[in-house]
Amino acid sequence: MKTSSDTSALKNLSGSILLAGAGKMGGAMLSGWIAQGVDPSNIVVIEPSPSDDIRGFEIKGVRLNPKTIGNIAVLIVAVKPQIFPDAAPGLKTHIASATLVISIMAGIPIAKIAVACGGTVVRAMPNTPAAIGRGVTVAVAASGVTPQQHDIADALLRATGLVEWISDEALMDAVTAVSGSGPAYVFLLAEELACAGVAAGLAPELATRLARETIAGSGELLHRSDLDSATLRQNVTSPGGTTAAALAVLMGADGFKSLLERAVAAAAKRSKELAK
Repeated sequence: MKTSSDTSALKNLSGSILLAGAGKMGGAMLSGWIAQGVDPSNIVVIEPSPSDDIRGFEIKGVRLNPKTIGNIAVLIVAVKPQIFPDAAPGLKTHIASATLVISIMAGIPIAKIAVACGGTVVRAMPNTPAAIGRGVTVAVAASGVTPQQHDIADALLRATGLVEWISDEALMDAVTAVSGSGPAYVFLLAEELACAGVAAGLAPELATRLARETIAGSGELLHRSDLDSATLRQNVTSPGGTTAAALAVLMGADGFKSLLERAVAAAAKRSKELAK
């Protein structure tokens, strides 16, 4: 399994890379491409309200909101799903039937993107750790995507972390609910663990540091370890000890498992609604 970006597939693009939308995720991808050696002058960004960070890429050669875009080899659609219907007509004017279109919008299916934008579509769901090169993206390709286009999409997406490919687009709602929205669940855990520490008597600043570093360190241990998460959990848990007492609450009938199942189901349901 490849875990780092190989930009060799991008060497012979027959046009520019057009990034439509340069918010948090689009900006993370842009930063990743340049860090991986993609020629900035071959990147066009359309962003009505660019941040200072995005404006800074102009110095490196990225073309930001140019009057003339020119020939486009790849379009990355990184706008919010809710504004896609308004943005699509303008994007479609730059797209030919053979143009590779990569969407990172939640909930919008391949068929709808193809009708609105044209081109051959790869639908992808990244997550916010992409901003530090530790994201995970799940992608699915339309039937018309060529092997060469598949490699191009993989290279562009892999610039921000791990990429997994699936063949069944119906699974993308579950993917969105698990890895796409998942970082928010982890951040909520840090938030609430700190609050619980305060309730137990710790000073807020100390409780926040302990919760933050515990979750960050545990995540890094999980990343580096060959053991699965269940084994790592068991390794922390002494029979009859303090961790066991806490886990008895978290793993109860109305505990963590039930809450996460309901949360993921709610996110998947909302992803389906966005497709309508």
